[in-house]
Amino acid sequence: MSAAAPMNDALRALHEQWLLPGTKGLALQTPVRQSALAGHGLNVLDGRLSYPVAVLRDSTVAHNIAWMRDFVARAGALLAPHGKTTMSPQLFQAQIEAGAWAITLATVPQLQIAYRFGVRRVLLANQPVALADIESLAALLRDDPAFEAWVLVDSSAGVQRLQQMMQRIAPQRRLPVLVELGAPQGRTGVRGVDAARALAREVAAAPRLRLAGIEGYEGLWVGADREADLQRVDALLAQLLELTRHCDEERLFDGEEILLSAGGSAYFDRVAAAFASLRHSSRPLRRVLRSGCYLTSDHGFYHGLQQEMRTRHDASFRHGLQPALEVWAMVQSRPEPGLALLTLGKRDASYDIDLPRPLCWHRPGDGAPRPLREARIAKMNDQHAYLELPPEHPLQIGDLVATGISHPCTTFDKWPVLLTVDDGYRVTGAINTFF
Repeated sequence: MSAAAPMNDALRALHEQWLLPGTKGLALQTPVRQSALAGHGLNVLDGRLSYPVAVLRDSTVAHNIAWMRDFVARAGALLAPHGKTTMSPQLFQAQIEAGAWAITLATVPQLQIAYRFGVRRVLLANQPVALADIESLAALLRDDPAFEAWVLVDSSAGVQRLQQMMQRIAPQRRLPVLVELGAPQGRTGVRGVDAARALAREVAAAPRLRLAGIEGYEGLWVGADREADLQRVDALLAQLLELTRHCDEERLFDGEEILLSAGGSAYFDRVAAAFASLRHSSRPLRRVLRSGCYLTSDHGFYHGLQQEMRTRHDASFRHGLQPALEVWAMVQSRPEPGLALLTLGKRDASYDIDLPRPLCWHRPGDGAPRPLREARIAKMNDQHAYLELPPEHPLQIGDLVATGISHPCTTFDKWPVLLTVDDGYRVTGAINTFF
């Protein structure tokens, strides 16, 4: 069974919707059908859009999708990409068409959006606690026999809330549950293998739940001491394997297979290698990676992690994940010799890890974009970026500046519509986000 049905009415409606004047990034004077954007001859480099404008490079997105598909196949794993990165139904569909086993989501409202647009297999990488959310999930399971969902749990209270609502709303189905194993000073998750085993027994004993597998998240440890980070990652992965073996020996798992899941976008190579080492189980082991930021990568945080990952591997990683997301701005002011103000701010690009990075500049009608060296964005306001550059630089009002971002998750949420472009920055279409 596929994780998604063919394009449904909701996806078709997005494709055919009218984009209205005021749509961010588009200088529209009259409504335009989203499906007709490619026929309007728009080009980011012409200076005829409304800047800033966020763009996805088609060829790079396609490369990243294919690269990750091939990686998980070689690793003997499956991919359930984390949808919270983009919350874009069109990108969910592209990932599923490329073989994604499921879509991972963080909240029940996110799950409901994915369901609306045709996703029928989801991994909720959180413990749902609001009874209204659990009720909504249980209602979907009750009303659609084709819908599959897995959730996490890390407490007895969580088990009780899930059991209570499933018993009341969907008594004919049992909810697949993954026990989440955490680490000291980490995020959610049971602390310690022994406590996690005890919780697994509670799940196995709950009439309307079934223990489907084990889960963890190793991506929190990205600090200055990289050796210590890797040790903590490997320690958590070793505990996940130990917990899986113990639960299997106790015959706590229920179902045709055991689901073992981890993997953000920082260490998915180490996760895949650790999971591959677990070879003997009472039933087939489904190894699921949940990387989300692989789709677009970035020019900062994840780019650096990808460079580091390449040092751990052979040539197959040399041409790995590439940055696909850019935000283009226009020079609005040059009030001082070494300063340019860009039409780009905190409402347009991520700033929670690093500020955007200048990549190149372009004067509409004047050849190809040129690298923007010896420049940096020093700070941002809501709608402005302070670009520091050599005083003699020829950048002038009306020129364009391309920036790369550091952390795609908090850039996507700023753009209800992102344009897709070819390698010449001609607009090929658009995707939508739902945050």
